[in-house]
This record gives sequence, structure tokens and C-alpha cells, in this order.
Amino acid sequence: MRVAVIGGGPGGLYFAALTKQLSPHWEVTVWERNAPDDTFGFGVVFSDETLEGIAQADHEIHRAMSAEFARWADIDVRHRGNTLTSGGHGFAALGRQHLLRILQRRCADLAVDVRYRTQAPPAAELAAGYDLVVACDGVRSATRAAYAATFAPDLDERTGRYMWLGTDKVFEAFTFIVDEQDFGTLQVHAYPYDATRSTFIVEMTEDAWRRAGFAEFADRDHPPGTSDEDSIRRCEELLADHLDGHRLIPNNSKWLRFTTVRNTTWRHENVVLLGDAAHTAHFSIGSGTKLAMEDALVLAASLHEHPDVPTALAAYEGERRPVVESTQRAAQASLEWFEHIDHYTGQDPHQFAFNLLTRSRRVTYDNLRVRDEGFTTAVNRSSTVPPMFRPFPLGGLLLRNRVVVPPTALHTARDGVPGDFDLVHLSTQAVGGAGLVLAGMTAVSADGRATPGCPGLWNEEQEAAWRRLTDFVHGQSDTCLGIQLTHAGRRAATTHGDGRPVAASALAWDECGPVPREADRADMDALVRDFVTAARRADRAGFDALELQYGHGHLLSGFLSPLTNRRTDEYGGDLDGRLRFPLEVLRAVREVWPAGKALLVRISAADWAEGGTTEADAVAIARALAEAGADAIDVSTGEVVAHEKPRYGRSYQTPYADLIRNATGVPTIAVGAISTYDDVNSIILAGRADLCGVGRAQLHDPLWTLHAAAAQGYQGPAAPWARAWRAGSGRPPSARADRIPPRLELLRRPAASVHRRWLPRTAVPAHR
Repeated sequence: MRVAVIGGGPGGLYFAALTKQLSPHWEVTVWERNAPDDTFGFGVVFSDETLEGIAQADHEIHRAMSAEFARWADIDVRHRGNTLTSGGHGFAALGRQHLLRILQRRCADLAVDVRYRTQAPPAAELAAGYDLVVACDGVRSATRAAYAATFAPDLDERTGRYMWLGTDKVFEAFTFIVDEQDFGTLQVHAYPYDATRSTFIVEMTEDAWRRAGFAEFADRDHPPGTSDEDSIRRCEELLADHLDGHRLIPNNSKWLRFTTVRNTTWRHENVVLLGDAAHTAHFSIGSGTKLAMEDALVLAASLHEHPDVPTALAAYEGERRPVVESTQRAAQASLEWFEHIDHYTGQDPHQFAFNLLTRSRRVTYDNLRVRDEGFTTAVNRSSTVPPMFRPFPLGGLLLRNRVVVPPTALHTARDGVPGDFDLVHLSTQAVGGAGLVLAGMTAVSADGRATPGCPGLWNEEQEAAWRRLTDFVHGQSDTCLGIQLTHAGRRAATTHGDGRPVAASALAWDECGPVPREADRADMDALVRDFVTAARRADRAGFDALELQYGHGHLLSGFLSPLTNRRTDEYGGDLDGRLRFPLEVLRAVREVWPAGKALLVRISAADWAEGGTTEADAVAIARALAEAGADAIDVSTGEVVAHEKPRYGRSYQTPYADLIRNATGVPTIAVGAISTYDDVNSIILAGRADLCGVGRAQLHDPLWTLHAAAAQGYQGPAAPWARAWRAGSGRPPSARADRIPPRLELLRRPAASVHRRWLPRTAVPAHR
């Protein structure tokens, strides 16, 4: 095998070393345009997981790295004059230049041909002369650009600004500095990497950056290799209280915008991308060097394990892509959190610190509690009640806990009349412990059903059937019961062939469905009457809460989204026009719905399609709905258009509930792939939402809330067991559960401290 590597950074060198170690007879050549002693960047952070992989793969590299590491376990959050510390995390860092020297020496020992100060030939030329070309040529990869038609890159450049710097102040822990200035919030990500230096990344939003005057400095000519010295001096002045007389150290440091790199595929014939050329993840969640070295390990292993290059490259991408995409989801959540940091700076310092630490959804309430119970105790203000089991006032109701069973489409009704299965479903969910249970997708008229099996509330028979159900449930539990009212609009076209459905505009749901007719004034008047009549019936039927469906492509959702509202009258056009009819419906329902009950509205805060609802639109919609009488916003996304492309993942919709809640102060319900009590506790305690909708997990286990209480050792009024089931409220015994382990230590080991600081022996004098 003849292998060409473009780029002699950590990813390229590590791959070359591992490949040569596994196959000494292979010819491995690395082209690196810089000199061996050139370096860009400062410290590199590694997780324990990555280090274990390095130790297993190449003991020599791991041993050399370990000798250079700065190690610590604490994270400090500096906010409004407070420094709050969370321990038990575990970090290892070293200078990028040290890392390169280690990898360069290892490549030399293994007889890798590394050609420094040499520009690599074009990828096509290398591909013709080598069996494999590995492109480690960075974010601006020329190789990726050369084969863009195959790789199909997606380069998501954000608007925020950041600058990568160093400092001779040696921080003792990973330190987040959140500094509120008159121009906005300035944040710093800082961490030590040796006895004399720390990495120091300054970041702010575009608006704050411009108001601070940095645009003037950035507009000046800064030749390659030079730094924006004026901006650096300004940062030193602004952050003087945190630098304690130390200086900021540049290295080709200029203001940048972060670009998330994604590719449809990482391979083209015998050319493959590795590291930043293939993918990037925001620096607030991880190290690009770490990801590149993990790529290198898997690629080298795949070449060793498979008989030919195409099979090996497919195996490499198949193994690495899910890992990378998981990291990118976490990084995207972290990136967006910092983009909206001004929404959180007004929080109590303890809640703010918890919010920051759990921003990516990888670190959770339980995770932090295990690492540093003292920290979570302080955030909880010493309360022993898990956040999910704290009561919440919703309209005229007081929910006993923060768990909501969201509306579920059961499709079991006949002629819109709910039957025995609806009774079983809702009563089981109610005695299962949730604070609020919602009956789903109930049509306000016969032609407003999405399917023939959807329930309705347009006649007396249906009202009576619902009354039977609520009487039974309220006789068994004090859980609040709600019902969602909707008209499916153009989505009714997917199942009904008799007549044309009514919608905001004459747009079919998909190419197979009929084109609906655009609602005229008479239609809209009738729809308002239908919603008002159904709301009155819901009240008489004994429901405690009412939810209006303004999302998921149903009729009122169709008015809100620019993708589905193409009207040219006063009910279309800008957002005020698109809001007009949904607000008419809400105000009319608010007039007849009792003040002592709760009125919710579900929206799709994103359409997951180009040209759809923006974040600013979602915030404005929520604010308008609250002003018109909604007690809370149930924040979902998508299902507005058939060509949507959602980015699914664990609690993937929560950022939208977070955005709306913290931008408007309106209570929100977070929904979407929330399935663990740990996630519910994390969302509530961080202030991302007031309530959590747990859907599929409740279908899997209707007693999910009660089992969550038992798992956390909570026994209280927020999670009452039905008397007939009380014997099952404790955890059942399991194999060896009754075993008591013997003492096997003669001398007890002292408990390990959860806090560890980086305190190098070398004294670092303060100077400028």
C-alpha cells in the first residue's frame, strides 16, 4: 500500500504513525506546508475516553503526552461577581506544539516520510499515484472543494465572533467568564495547558462585537501570520479584572466566525476526509484535535481490518459518522446557547451556572449530582425534592408536578366518539402520576379530522362520552385532564376524499393530496364558531385544561407559517397578517373558557424547511398568543410541510421552548424525545421550560412518573400511588439485591476529593 496524507497536523501525523505501526511495510508519506517547529493555536483538551484509546493504540505516544499534561477536575463559572465551582469532571490538556513534537518524533521513529515546508500535490494527482489519499487539510480543505460534487459539503457559518488567544495567567480549572458590559455580554473559555500558559478564547455576539467597537479594528488590513493587536489590547482592558495583571498572547489571532462543517459523505473513490476537513464541532463542547485523532484511530484500524480500500473507507465512515454527528448535535446546542447567552444572564448565579454546564444536554442533573453533590445541592437550594416534583401554577390550576402527558393520536374513535380504549389510555396515564394529561387531536368539526379514527367534540354524543371519561378519571386521581382541539386543515386532505378541505391557502399537503380551498370570511366565521362551541363542550365535559393546536400543519398552523400561507388579503403577508386569524380564534375561545382552568396553545416553532418560521417569528408568535390569553405555550416543531428535514435527537425541540421562555417570560412546555427523569430535572432546573411533555416513554410505561419518583427515592404528594397499587410503589427485589458485601479493606481509603485544581510547581510571575 502507498498512502498519501495531506496535512501534518495532529490528525494526519497520528494516522500516519498508527498506520505505519500496524503495517510497517506500507509506504506512508505526509505533506506539511509548515516547518516542524511552526504552530498555530494554544492548548488541546482531551477526555479520559480519548486518552484510553490513545493508551491502547500507541503506548509511546500516550506516555509522552501524559508527561506533559496539565490535569484538573473543576469547572469555574464566573458570573456577576460570583465564582461557582463544579468538580469531578476530569480534564487533561497540553500545548499543541508539544503534541506536534510528540507525534513528529513518533513518525520519525516509525520511518514515516514527513515532508515539511512542502505543499502537497493536488488530490487528483496523488489519487492517481497512491492507493489511498487521506485529506487532513482543515476547515478550508482544498481536497473537499476539489470533489465538492461528491462530498456535498454543508458549511454553516455563524454570526458570532471569537478570537483564539493565550495568556500567561495559569488558570487552575476550566473557567467560563461571563462579563456583562454596556455593549453586551462578553464570554471567555479559558483553561490551562502547562505550567506557564492557558488558552483564552474570547467570544461575543455580532451585535455586541460591533457595539464594542471591534469592527473598526477588524476592518484594518492584517496580513497572514499577523494578529489584530488593537482588538487584543482592548480585550485586555475589558477583562483586566480576570487577568490579574497578566497579558494576552496572540498567535495569528484575528476575529473569526465559527463554521460547522458537515459533508454528505467523507469519501470519493480512494480519497477520504479526516478531522476538520470532514467535520467540525464548536470549541465550547470539544476539541477538533480530539475528534481528528479519534478519526485517525478508526481509519487506521479499518484499513488493517478490511481487505480493500473501498470496504475500509466505508467501515471508517460507518463507525465514525454516528459518533461525530452525536458530538455535533451537542456542539450545536452549546453554540446556540452561547449565541443566546443574554437570555440567561439575569438568572440566579447558581441556576445560571447549572444552565451553562448542562447546555449541550450531555451533562445532566444526575450526572452533576454524581460528580459533585455539593454543587447540585447548592443549585437546589438544599431542597430534597427533585425539580420535576415541584408544583407549578398553570392558569387557574396548580399542577402537582412538572410532567405532562402530551396529546396522543390514538385513532380509535368511531364517528368522533371516544371509546373504551380512550378511557383506558387516559385513566392509566392519569393514575401514572403525571401532573397534566392531555387527550389528543380532537376535531371541532367532522371535516376537521385528520383521520376517520380521530375523536371530536362537535355534538352531544361526543360530549357525553368525554364526560363519562373525565368523571371516571377524576374519581380515581387528582391529575388534571386536558383536551387538545384542532381542525386538520389541509392535512385532512390525506384521508378524506369527499369534498375539498379548507385551509389558509390552496396548497396541497403533498403531491398525492387534493388541493384544499382557501378559507374565505364565511369559512373563518364558521371556524371560530366551531372552536368556541367545542371549547364550551370541553368545559361541560369536565376538562381542566384546553389546548389549541396551532402547529403541525393543521389549519391554524397553516395561517402562521409563511410556507403555507400565501394569502394576499389582510390574513396573509407579514407575521401580523398571518397571526390575525389565529388570534381571532384564541380571543373568542378565551372569552368562553373559564378563568379557573388553563388555556394552552401548541405551536410549531420551526418548520425545518427553508423559508419557514424563524426563531424571531416563533418568539413573536408566542408573545402575541400570551397577550391574547394563552396561559402557556406548548412548543413543538415541524410537520408543517411534507418536505421538512428535522434534526432529530434527544430532547431536540427543547431549545425552542428555552428560547421562547427566556425571551418572553411566557411559561412553556418542552416536548420531543424527552424520555428520562434526568432530562426532565435538567430542563426544569436550568430554566429551559416550566413543564416537560413525556410522550413515547409514557406509552412504553404508563407509570413512568411514579417509577421516576421511586428511582429517585422521592415519596411525597407530587407522586401519589393509587391505594390499590401502593404495594408496588417500592422497587421490587432483584437477583442478589439482598446481598450485603463484606469488608475487604484492612485500612479504609479516604474518600477522593471531587475537586482538583491545576497547581503547577513552577511559579508564574505576573507581568505585562
